[in-house]
Amino acid sequence: MSEAEALQILTDAIWVAARLAAPILLTALSVGVAVGLIQSVTQLQEQTLTFVPKFAAVGAVIILSGSWMMSEMVGFTRALFESIPSLVT
Repeated sequence: MSEAEALQILTDAIWVAARLAAPILLTALSVGVAVGLIQSVTQLQEQTLTFVPKFAAVGAVIILSGSWMMSEMVGFTRALFESIPSLVT
């Protein structure tokens, strides 16, 4: 395995991880901003109010995009395992 091949595998793994994490992180960010905005407008500063909506939204995103996430991960893993013979030489 050359240095370029190792770097390509690492780059692909980082991109797959970023694509898998993006929906969850963007959902948590947008719900957090929306709840923070509502809290600042209503002057209601209860810390537990930010947890429940984020938890529900992230759970919904995982349920809705879980099969896509799994197929992405399986596709990457399958491609990685199929490239093993060419990497050994």
